[in-house]
Amino acid sequence: MTSIAARLPPPLLLNGRKTNFRTLPKLPVSTIKDRQNCVAVVVKATAENSQASSSLSVVKSVQNVWDKPEDRLAIIGLGFAAVVALWASANLISAIDKLPVIPSTLEFIGILFSSWFIYRYLLFKPDREELFQIINKSISDILGQ
Repeated sequence: MTSIAARLPPPLLLNGRKTNFRTLPKLPVSTIKDRQNCVAVVVKATAENSQASSSLSVVKSVQNVWDKPEDRLAIIGLGFAAVVALWASANLISAIDKLPVIPSTLEFIGILFSSWFIYRYLLFKPDREELFQIINKSISDILGQ
């Protein structure tokens, strides 16, 4: 007869450490004692995730729009336009990449801009706080708050 821990998927094994198991009952966790003085911790997934609920709401809203016959043509058109834009941008990037001088020039410009940005906004604490305020203001402008 095999042990219970051998039949489970690879658990987190805590070997020879003092662990506070008082917090484990709050989580969906099972603990199994093995013969070798190890503890196997098996964590179970739950559906209480805000990301999962937001993705479900996005799917439901797309389904609601798809159910209206007058909106189907608009969704198909937007999907087609997105595919064409992706194809065109990929071809444009590959065409620019084939030119002999432009990629290295753009790389040099990127290095210069990154160096300037680090010096201007990230090197000193007051400048980082200014950048944080600019980002928060932009987010509030976009969200309309």
